[in-house]
Amino acid sequence: MTMPSKHPGPLSDIRVVEFAGLAPISVGGMILSDLGAEVIRVDRRDHSADTHANTLRRGRKSISLDLKHPDGLQIAKQLVGEADVLLEAYRPGVMERLKLGPKEMLDLNPGLVYGRLTGWGQTGPIAHAAGHDITYLALTGALYPLGPADGPPTPPMNYVADMAGGVMFLITGVLSALHERARSSKGQVVDAAMINGVPMIAASVLRALAEGTWRGERGGHVLDGSAPFYRCYECQRGGYIAVGAIEPEFYAQFVDGLGFALDDLPPQRDRATWPAVTEQFAARIRQRSRAEWERQFEGTDACVAPVLSFTEAPHHPQMMARGAFVDVNGTWQPAPVPTLSRTPQQAGDQPPLRGQHTVEILQTLGRSEAEIKELLSSGAAISAEDIA
Repeated sequence: MTMPSKHPGPLSDIRVVEFAGLAPISVGGMILSDLGAEVIRVDRRDHSADTHANTLRRGRKSISLDLKHPDGLQIAKQLVGEADVLLEAYRPGVMERLKLGPKEMLDLNPGLVYGRLTGWGQTGPIAHAAGHDITYLALTGALYPLGPADGPPTPPMNYVADMAGGVMFLITGVLSALHERARSSKGQVVDAAMINGVPMIAASVLRALAEGTWRGERGGHVLDGSAPFYRCYECQRGGYIAVGAIEPEFYAQFVDGLGFALDDLPPQRDRATWPAVTEQFAARIRQRSRAEWERQFEGTDACVAPVLSFTEAPHHPQMMARGAFVDVNGTWQPAPVPTLSRTPQQAGDQPPLRGQHTVEILQTLGRSEAEIKELLSSGAAISAEDIA
């Protein structure tokens, strides 16, 4: 199979087969695609309506297959046989039942890096149970301290377990395995479980427990919004500012910017006074608009920033200077990261429809026009044109 990479990024010689699933595995495929890898997304057989709005598919080619059809399965195996990386995020045992599990695929392609992403992991008493970001955070202890002390824990959307604890460690493992393969010529399985990744990203919080500087309660950590110098405040006419003035020198600048005298306030780390000081600061901040406070603290080290929405963020001068968002066909998307100086990444083109490249990929795999027609007729493969 010869399908040259769309741009010469650092992974331009790497081929990836991504078995489509929920958002986390799609982000993993997007990251590798942004880095220059050729990523073919195997979408499930699905006749539901589709659009180009799914930005998580960007940069890939899509083939839609019925993996339970023997011919669809054979096509998937051929793709994997010529790939460097496989990505999947099904429940444990699903790929094995499809005859696409690690043993079969590594026998077929000994150099394959087989990337698996799950919430609970491949093993353990609840490995086969359903779950989501909130439940993975709950089991790891990471959810308990989030939210106000007088209320239930507050889930941080799906940033933490799905993306930080899952995708980031999956990609770390895949890239590490590719690097090791250069020495051994052997592939291996990357088992990335969100409940393993979350404790790692919580390492600094666990340190506070070990040192005794935090007892583990909700509403008592310096970084959970309890401290008057590390929280968000509502401004006049709506809007919020975020404050992160942890260090004494930064706190002094923040206090000065608010118009208070540092000597008239309790010691910064006196937890007993935090509620009263918070109310003092909140009352003062409500007197001016977000834009006014942004101008007030501009050029200082008070660690104050406006809380922007996702529609505002792409237009902030710093975000624009760093190119943190990219406009792809009128839609704001995250820009490829991190920035590489010699082999820069680039965001892919318009996200494909499911099965948009089915015929093209089958042709590249050497299937004749008659064979392709039969595959489409049997439902083993589906093209975008056949999706209502």
